Amino acid sequence: MYALRHILGFFLGAAITAAFVALLLPPSPSPSPSPSPCPCGRTPPADHKLASLDQAAPKKLDTGVNNAARKPEEDDDEKLAELLRSAAMDDNTIIMTFTNEAWTAPGSLLDVFLESFRIGVRTEPLLKHLVIVAVDGKAFEGCQRVHPLCYRLASMVDFAAEKSYNTPDYLDMMWARNKFQARVLALGFGFVFTDVDIVWFRNPLLRIPVGADIALNCDWFYGDNPYDLNKTANGGFLHAKPRARTQAFFADWYAARTRHPGEHDQFVFDQVKHELAARHGVTVQFIDTQYLSGRCEPRMDFRKLCTFHANCIIGLQYKLEYLTGVLDEWKRFKAQEELLGTNSTALTY
Repeated sequence: MYALRHILGFFLGAAITAAFVALLLPPSPSPSPSPSPCPCGRTPPADHKLASLDQAAPKKLDTGVNNAARKPEEDDDEKLAELLRSAAMDDNTIIMTFTNEAWTAPGSLLDVFLESFRIGVRTEPLLKHLVIVAVDGKAFEGCQRVHPLCYRLASMVDFAAEKSYNTPDYLDMMWARNKFQARVLALGFGFVFTDVDIVWFRNPLLRIPVGADIALNCDWFYGDNPYDLNKTANGGFLHAKPRARTQAFFADWYAARTRHPGEHDQFVFDQVKHELAARHGVTVQFIDTQYLSGRCEPRMDFRKLCTFHANCIIGLQYKLEYLTGVLDEWKRFKAQEELLGTNSTALTY
């Protein structure tokens, strides 16, 4: 009996010890499935799966910008600002014009416009500051064929065809132009806006005083006071400086269109110029037509003339024929002056 109890005690103690040891030992790893061979017949390395995951989900750099919260117009403003910086003069001024498919077609107004820069007096270097704003896709394609600085203005309106004066599409295009000018100012750039039906002979900026916030063309320059706001404005040539008061002027000018429905920006400017100049303390100057002439008041002294505008002419073909004739006159004048050599100062500035 004693021997039996001794044997049972021995086996019970052994079982308890084995169980205790089993609890202390780490679990043995389960066998991994054999990796399937890769197509090339070689077994992938042990870290193949980890490397694949890293490639599939690369780490994102923290740029500090929440791209999901950005608006499309913000991205477009950045692209526009980059283009304007590449075109800007030392004082952050750019030259710009608007064009559509009809005006950009080969042999049309854009060709005459660009040619005038190339044959003017010290005007060809100004082309590197010129931004051509295309209001439709065909105009943008045409611009890219002839000029490096082109911008496509997004619009819900079809501006491709020639627009008759004061039609609804024409008015929409004029106000889109005005809004874009304000946008350029808001981005911190001054501008010289020139219609594409203007030919350039000299740099008109030399005729604009530093103190003017806004300087523009007029159809008729009467009297001798360039700051007389009673003159009739022509927005075909417009210079504006990127000052806070100028931006405020443009914002209120655009807003005033609702007070004058069915009217273009030039008409509205003449209705509100006294009010807005006083409200914002803006200095407005009208440039003498002996320097910025046009068909309305043609003053053709090529020794002084900076630009010539095909204003007071309706119709693309009539404008084109008239400007081609003016450019031919300029070429003859320039050839005669070049024959005089140092005896002529008409081509020095």
